[in-house]
Amino acid sequence: MSWVYLIMAGIFEMTGVLMMNKLNKDRNAVSFLLLVAGFGLSFLFLSWAMQTLPMGTAYAVWTGIGASGGAVLGMIFYGEPRNFLRILFIAMVLGSAVGLKLVS
Repeated sequence: MSWVYLIMAGIFEMTGVLMMNKLNKDRNAVSFLLLVAGFGLSFLFLSWAMQTLPMGTAYAVWTGIGASGGAVLGMIFYGEPRNFLRILFIAMVLGSAVGLKLVS
C-alpha cells in the first residue's frame, strides 16, 4: 500500500505544480486553493508512504514523479518544447525512480 500512497503523492505533486502555473496566469482564489490542496495532499500521502518505505527511496521517487510529471504536463497544457533530449532526460528520471523501487 505504501507504493500506492507514494504514487498518489506524486500525482498530487504534479497537480500542485500545474496549479502553480495556473495561479501565475489567472490569480484567483480557486487556483490558489487547488494549489494548496495539491501540495497538502502530496505531503500527506508522502508521509503515509514513508511510514514503511525508506526515506531516501520515497523522496527520490516522489520528486521524480513530480518533476517529470510537471515537465510532461507543461508540454501538454502549456506548449513547452518537446524535443528528443528533453524527453530522453524525463525518461531517465523515471527510469531512476523505477530502479530505486527494484532495489528497495
